[in-house]
Amino acid sequence: MLTPNSDKFRFYKRGVIRNQRHVSICLKKTKYTHKVDEKYLSFSIDISVLAGGYWWEGSQGTQRGLGTEKTTPLDLQQRKLNKLVNALGPAYLRVGGSEADNLHYFTPPPEQPNALVLTHEIWNNLHHFCQKNQLDLMFTFKYGLFRKSLHGSWQTDQVQKLLKYSNANQQKIAICELGNELNAYWAFHGLNSQPVASKLAKDYDTFIRVVRDLSPESKVAGPGSAFWPRLGETIKPISNITPKFLAAIEEKLDIVDWHYYPFQSRRSPLKTRSATLKNLLSVRSFLDYEKYLSQLIRYRDRFQPDAEIWTGETGSAQCGGEANLSDRFVSSFWWADQLGRGARLGQKVMIRQSLIGGDYALINKNTLKPNPDYWVSWLWNKLMGDSVFQVTSNDNQVLTYCHSAKKMGKCTLLIINMTPFPKRIHNQGFGIKKKRFEITANNLLDAEVRINGVKPKFNGGKIKLKDFPTLSKLDLVSPYSINFWCFSL
Repeated sequence: MLTPNSDKFRFYKRGVIRNQRHVSICLKKTKYTHKVDEKYLSFSIDISVLAGGYWWEGSQGTQRGLGTEKTTPLDLQQRKLNKLVNALGPAYLRVGGSEADNLHYFTPPPEQPNALVLTHEIWNNLHHFCQKNQLDLMFTFKYGLFRKSLHGSWQTDQVQKLLKYSNANQQKIAICELGNELNAYWAFHGLNSQPVASKLAKDYDTFIRVVRDLSPESKVAGPGSAFWPRLGETIKPISNITPKFLAAIEEKLDIVDWHYYPFQSRRSPLKTRSATLKNLLSVRSFLDYEKYLSQLIRYRDRFQPDAEIWTGETGSAQCGGEANLSDRFVSSFWWADQLGRGARLGQKVMIRQSLIGGDYALINKNTLKPNPDYWVSWLWNKLMGDSVFQVTSNDNQVLTYCHSAKKMGKCTLLIINMTPFPKRIHNQGFGIKKKRFEITANNLLDAEVRINGVKPKFNGGKIKLKDFPTLSKLDLVSPYSINFWCFSL
């Protein structure tokens, strides 16, 4: 059996990588190449979790892109949840997901008494939660047109209803988007429900005009297309609608966004790269993200040159994540890399699916314990500033990214050691190393991590960088580790 600590695993890794113990990392320029949003690392709560729809906990398969088990609405007033979220702010909070297109605002229709409803109480509590935790709301409004005959003539009554209520109650929606993964309607709702790009563009133009009229301070994002590893927008010509949509839309978008998962869980009916231990440790698995993001940037530059690029939804594995992998330390490597890679390519915001709920969550929904990716996110938000610098490594298994520092010094270097060997780092152009923070675990499949050798924990509801012991200023990084090195002039 291939396990992270077995001799067979070590020999396997030796066959894949060069056993190079010395790594040269060079800061190419002292001037930043571009800037990310100050809320670059953001996250989502799926509408199914928030309002009590069909979700992944306990589900063994899928039904039209959803879990098979119904959950209870999330209690946003839990003290521990708020403590954990507050430590990650400020951020954008996206509320969307597959059931956004089945959702009814405030009251169910008479013919569907058991329909999923966004009640006044849930909506009000959501805004209170955002205000309390320095979160700006991104909301996915209902498109919900499941018949081709309706496409191109979308009605605005539901959106107007929610926006007018929000205006009356001084509730801000920072980002508005229409529909969830509109290029994947064929998968969720059947082939006959898939909108063509030209008619979808007409509906989106209508949506944008309503938002500009009733909520002029809100930005508009779209189309939120789903991309699959190895396939991109999957089935041509049914689902590759993004370039045609961006060419056809008349109104300006503030944000061109997309959805991407590098792996698929066992629940997923379509698997192009399964979530396995081997795949999660393969640098090649990370490269499709760059391929498709670069493609989307070209579309943006051609059709919506003033818009920002956001990853509007991402997690380790589609359909809720993979149990005992997505919630373990081994999953933290793709997350640290994708944060760095997306920023390096000029993307403004990365929204993680999910904050809570599913095996891919930052916070375990049942125990309210932080999963390993939570601590990668926490250190990123504490240490990585918004200016992105160009940096290189001569070892393709040691991934490196560099940003301005948030509080301490000149810059912060992220070093991801994807090998079972310690690495000696030789820095060029960085200045004086001041602080080091290293995330490790006893085992790649551990649910708990250590920062500088200590398990992170909250004391009196707070956690600070100074709570962790100071590492010696050696030039070593541990095997399978995620490192943040802080430099001063």
